Amino acid sequence: MSVEIITREDLEQFRRELLKDLQRLIVKPEPQKPWLKSIDVRRLLKISPNTLQNLRDRGLVNYTRVGGILFYKYEDIETLLERGIQQH
Repeated sequence: MSVEIITREDLEQFRRELLKDLQRLIVKPEPQKPWLKSIDVRRLLKISPNTLQNLRDRGLVNYTRVGGILFYKYEDIETLLERGIQQH
């Protein structure tokens, strides 16, 4: 039966690698665009057009209309996701 000795340096290297792996898993990538169209929001929230309309009607999601197109701030949608749509 062999015995392995783990040094402080081994533990420190393991800690650095573990932290790097955790950061990669936890850190969310920044959105590529700060404004989303309705179709992007529906895909992100996995909801139908009618559900998105209902969220707008109930004032649960903010939007801006430019011409005939509705735009939503990515950070508002992210907040909605974090709080959970069902709470509304």
